[in-house]
Amino acid sequence: MTTATKLVLVDGSAYLYRAYHALPPLTGPEGQPTGAVFGVGKMLKALVKQETPDYFAVVLDAHGKTFRHELYPQYKAQRPPMPEDLVAQLDALKYLIKESGYPLLEVAGVEADDVIGTLARRAEAGGWNVVISTGDKDMAQLISEQITLVDTMKNQHINGATIKEKFGVLPEQMIDYLALAGDSADNIPGVVGVGPKTAAKWLCEHQTLDQVIAHADSITGKGGQALKEALPKLPLYKDLVTIRCDVELDCTIEQLKIAPPNHERLIAFYKEYGFTQWLDGESAKITTPQTEVTTTTPLAHPVYQLILTQSTLDRWLEKLKAADCFALDIETTGLDYMQAQIVGLSFAVADGDGAYLPLAHDYSGAPKQLDSQSVLKQLRPLLEDTKLAKLGHNIKYDMEVLLNYDIHLRGVKHDSMLESYVYNSVASRHNLKELAHKYLNVKMKTYEDITGKGVKQRPFGQIAVITAAEYAAADADFSLQLHNYLYPKLNKDKPLLKVYSEIEMPLLSVIAEIERNGVLVDADRLSKQSEELQQEILQTEQQIYQLAGREFNIASPKQIQTVLFDEAGLTTDKKTPKGQASTSEDVLQELANQHEIPRLILHHRSLSKLKSTYTDKLPLLIDAKSGRVHTSYHQAVTSTGRLSSSNPNLQNIPIRTASGRRIRGAFIARPSYKLIAADYSQIEMRIMAHVSQDSGLLDMFNKDLDMHQATAAEVFGCDLATVDSEQRRIAKAINFGLIYGMSAFGLAKQLNISRGEASDYVETYFKRFAAVRAYMENTREQARKQGYVETISGRRLYLPEINAKDARRRRYAERSAINAPMQGSAADIIKRAMILISEYFNKDSCDAMMIMQVHDELVIEVAAQHTTEVKQVCCELMESAAELSVPLKVNADIGDNWDEAH
Repeated sequence: MTTATKLVLVDGSAYLYRAYHALPPLTGPEGQPTGAVFGVGKMLKALVKQETPDYFAVVLDAHGKTFRHELYPQYKAQRPPMPEDLVAQLDALKYLIKESGYPLLEVAGVEADDVIGTLARRAEAGGWNVVISTGDKDMAQLISEQITLVDTMKNQHINGATIKEKFGVLPEQMIDYLALAGDSADNIPGVVGVGPKTAAKWLCEHQTLDQVIAHADSITGKGGQALKEALPKLPLYKDLVTIRCDVELDCTIEQLKIAPPNHERLIAFYKEYGFTQWLDGESAKITTPQTEVTTTTPLAHPVYQLILTQSTLDRWLEKLKAADCFALDIETTGLDYMQAQIVGLSFAVADGDGAYLPLAHDYSGAPKQLDSQSVLKQLRPLLEDTKLAKLGHNIKYDMEVLLNYDIHLRGVKHDSMLESYVYNSVASRHNLKELAHKYLNVKMKTYEDITGKGVKQRPFGQIAVITAAEYAAADADFSLQLHNYLYPKLNKDKPLLKVYSEIEMPLLSVIAEIERNGVLVDADRLSKQSEELQQEILQTEQQIYQLAGREFNIASPKQIQTVLFDEAGLTTDKKTPKGQASTSEDVLQELANQHEIPRLILHHRSLSKLKSTYTDKLPLLIDAKSGRVHTSYHQAVTSTGRLSSSNPNLQNIPIRTASGRRIRGAFIARPSYKLIAADYSQIEMRIMAHVSQDSGLLDMFNKDLDMHQATAAEVFGCDLATVDSEQRRIAKAINFGLIYGMSAFGLAKQLNISRGEASDYVETYFKRFAAVRAYMENTREQARKQGYVETISGRRLYLPEINAKDARRRRYAERSAINAPMQGSAADIIKRAMILISEYFNKDSCDAMMIMQVHDELVIEVAAQHTTEVKQVCCELMESAAELSVPLKVNADIGDNWDEAH
């Protein structure tokens, strides 16, 4: 019998406070506080030994406020600030965790609980067992058949029965219980005067908070009165105590492997902190060299210069002019590139030779600083000099901030973030601090180390210039040091160097231009759509209630179970971890073929998401200066090379539904302008034809046949002219399913046919397109041998789980081995197209600009009189972005808005 994979998640914040209060105030050889570090380290060692996890992560609360503070300003307001001697131990603790090989996660804007909840539910969905180590009762809401809690301090495992015995409610009632009883630790009052026993009693009688609210009039006495007074606030309290399980993370659960500890660094750390009892054990473990060896000797604590006088600035201007390539980093007032103002600039010309130029530090007692207008005027010729090479880490942001001062940063030759991304996209996240630690063995100070955390965080302009100089100049310095480490590695691998120098670096300025261009949205139209969506949501609710014969909470899985399975008599083989019938989206999709209620519930969810994510939110993102919405595109996030976007995420605006298309209709052109939407046609299948050299696929595309129709003719053994719509639908599912590694089981599910019938379709397909099967098998084998696959441009896509013992993880990696070259090659092609089109617009002084990139599509805003010419040239450039064995084909159209142009 195979044992389920085990993921252990540690509530690091709970560990931190427990260790701090449980141990006496220990100090190290230099008098530094060490108790919390030692306590947490000891607890982690014991936990790993006890649980023997397959996957593991320590999750800490990130600095700053979360979305809960926005919902409820009083959230945790009563809590005192973290003790200074505990704050002083945070960096040391994170260092110990990372050097011990434990994955460490901190996600801004949410709490550790939300990150843990997200990881736990993902693992549960994959059939894993999850152990959450915490002392926080809020986590009880996550408990299921596969998810348990462990209180390490008490050596106690906690399951549903334990929760029922302790609180009088089931785990699935804990959210409602906390909303009613309140949570003093988080300053959530609940129903004032009503304690835990009364809250549990109400829930035992009425099952859910919704039902308690529905029966409020029947609850008498002081408790009933208090409940009635609290009714308007209870939905907010419930929202506050609900752990989010849909947090966007930079990693997958499969990446949460405990790495080999760095024994040399741990020994040095133990000596520094006086952890003598751990020293002997580490000394015995030094048997193998480190896998990463730096090619330079990084200066971890150099002395940087502070530029406060004109004479010092003059010397640095000469240094910058004389440098082969200098590093630049800008400190600003915020992260919104359209609004950010410069606080100071830092430079580096060689390892350790860096300086900080403060311009807007305005705290009491701040030294006199050079006039910002004068300084920027002096810097402008250097920054705009195309022959003077510059580099940075995510230098696109600095380019855009300088545009706020009408300074066009030119001569950008390198970006250490993109060097890391091309070198290995999945080795780590690509922020400067993590990369300096990974590749240079340097532990840099974080922004929060300098500015403080949470409500006490100060603007950078309030930081002492000497402190700011140490932090800011280090950013420039280590950007340069990272470049000196990574670029020689790329230079030894010509395909990777080509991806970096011919795609990613030229694209950087193109993306900056697209972001700056922004897109015009019709706020009034979106507002009207919000009203229409709200009406449709209410109408859908009424339809559901009418079909069900009663009202119920459409957001409650338990109530949906009752309606669908107990009352409507529907059935499903899929179960929740507790053995109940599942109401997941997949199940509802299947049931929608049998009954109208599941279809309407899915429709209700879709409408609600469109309203909250797009029609309500997009008008709020309109920039006050430009009147347009400006997204942020990210080059170094996805493993395959595709761009992602945020604030707003343009990649996820739906197109297959009428409601989604209406949202696209609110993306408009200026008066006297038009939008062109140009989209690659079946690009991934064309890439498959190219890489597999399958004669059947090549023939289809070279003859410009309808691919799905032609595939259907092959699979069903009929003439092209006789293929019907159902046969074409099946062929289309097979074609696209293959790219994503879909099995016969998956195809059967998608087409709602038997598994045997699906297997026959797949087998027939591979007989007709034998070279496709050969390519897939060869690719999987190549991935197993070398650990990576490549795009047609030479981008390398590593697959760390390709030889995993766990079959589920291995199969996922094998599917990725097939799909990643297709998706990555498509990403490389459209990136090349963006570069070509940008060059065309700039060279011809064309009254047109790119405003969006969404997957395989480019959206262009162009003067109405030039639409025909620009459309033709852009299609030609897109189709010439790669030389394949089959033609690239682009579909393009013109309209007043994005929907019309699509």
